[in-house]
Parts: sequence; structure tokens; C-alpha cells
Amino acid sequence: MSRAGQRGTIALIVGIPLAIQVALVWLPAAATAGLSLTDWNGVGGLDALHFVGLDNYRQLATIDPAFWPALLHNLVWLIAFLVVAMPLGMLLAVLLDRELRGGWFYESAIYLPVVLSMAVIGLIWELQYRPEDGLINGLLGTNRQENLIDWLGDRSLNLGAVIVAAAWRHVGYVMLLYLAGLKGVDRVLREAAEIDGASEAQAFRRVVFPVLHPVNVVVVVVTAIEALRAFDIVYVINHGLNGLELLAVIVVNNILGGASRIGYGSAAATLLLLFTAVPIALFIRRVMGRDRG
Repeated sequence: MSRAGQRGTIALIVGIPLAIQVALVWLPAAATAGLSLTDWNGVGGLDALHFVGLDNYRQLATIDPAFWPALLHNLVWLIAFLVVAMPLGMLLAVLLDRELRGGWFYESAIYLPVVLSMAVIGLIWELQYRPEDGLINGLLGTNRQENLIDWLGDRSLNLGAVIVAAAWRHVGYVMLLYLAGLKGVDRVLREAAEIDGASEAQAFRRVVFPVLHPVNVVVVVVTAIEALRAFDIVYVINHGLNGLELLAVIVVNNILGGASRIGYGSAAATLLLLFTAVPIALFIRRVMGRDRG
């Protein structure tokens, strides 16, 4: 193939996915940011768009009682995923990497929730959390009227209960990513560490974990995206009300709800995009800069 043909092939390979990405992601994102500066209610054409500047953002920050709790809940969700779900997924991957007998069964069982949608996960855990006849209260003996625990109705418990349900799914995803990374670690490195007298924990911390650096970056980014875009499970349970407010729920309730406040919902969606994309971009830039240095 000639040099011109090679360039044309490369242009097609890169250009087609890029065009799809721009058309389906970045143009709608730009349109959403533009609509966030209007008070459009979804009815009428361009003549129905009234420019209101940053008024929607001001209302979100100062008037909407759900915005700050929703932002706090998303941050709590993110911290829980980073502090609990991520290390647990890594631990399971390390254990399964030892090629245990029947390891394929454990891998499949732990990964199974990942293939289910968050809506299905919400329905499954809603059954487990039912006050009178749910599995959890039945095991704890708290399913009687005098000591009944309403996991999803109590504002002090429901956020943690839903995060546990979401983390149950996310742990399997993290495990799979780390397990794939561990399979690529050269056995010679581990053997060399053992010869030098390093314990198994020291070998993992000083030899294996640094090799998993690219996987760590992917896991952190995926975890941040999963936590900040959380929506399905809380919407299935109680439409994001009664202590389960999230930014994505505010977006949906305003754009698809009865009020049809497209401009207001677009402002919330734009903030959600910024809260997700900007920290991730800064994190990746810092990590890549450190690697190059």
C-alpha cells in the first residue's frame, strides 16, 4: 500500500470514531450548555428561546433545596467507591489470581452483577431491604414492629443502603479490571522479589502494584464516572426523593418531569458534566505528566 493509501486508512480509522463521538457526545453537550442559558420549556422553536444568562445556575445554587444535598450525596458516593469498592475489588482480584480451585466459578459469581443494569440491581436490593419481609431484616431479626428498620425510608440510612447496593455491582467490575492487569504482570518480577526475601505483601506493594499503574488510572476514572453519573438505582427505588437526591435525578426531574424546565435541567446537566470531566482530565494530565517526567 502506498503512503497516501496508508494515510487515508489511518484517517478513516481515526476520523470515523471521532466524527461519531463529536456528533453523539460533544455536539449534544454543547447544545445542552447553550440551553442552560435560556428558560426554554421544550415548546416552540428558536423564537421560544429566551436568554437568561446564568440565572438558572444562580437558582440552582441559591434557591433549589435539592442541589447542595445532591452534590454532597454524589461526593459521598464517590468517596465510598474509592475507599471501599475499589480496594475490595483489588483484594478479590489478588485472591483469584492465585489460580484457586474453582476460581472460574468465583469470578463468574462476583462479576455477574456487572452484566445486570442498575435498574435491575435496584429492584433486587429493594426486595432485600423491605422492612417486614426483606432478607436483611429477617437475618438481623429487625422485621417486627417494635424494632423495624426501614432501610430505604429512613433518611439517615437510605443513602448508605443504596451505595452498598451500587458498590455490590461495581466491585465485580473493578475485580475484572485488576484481574486482567495481574495476568499481565511478569512472573519473573514476583520470583525475583521472593528470592530477595520479600514477603507476599511486600512483593505486591513494591513490585506488582507499581506495574499496575495504568490499570489504577483506568479504575479511578471509571469509578469517578460511575459515582458521579449515578441515577438508575435511586430512581427505581424512590425517584431520588427523601434523602436520595443526586445531580442526575435533578436533571431528569426537570427535563422529563411535569414542569419541563429544559433550560434549568440543562444547567444541572452542564454542572454534572463539569464536575465529572474537569477533575478526571486534571487527574489524567497530572498522572501522564508524572510518567513523562
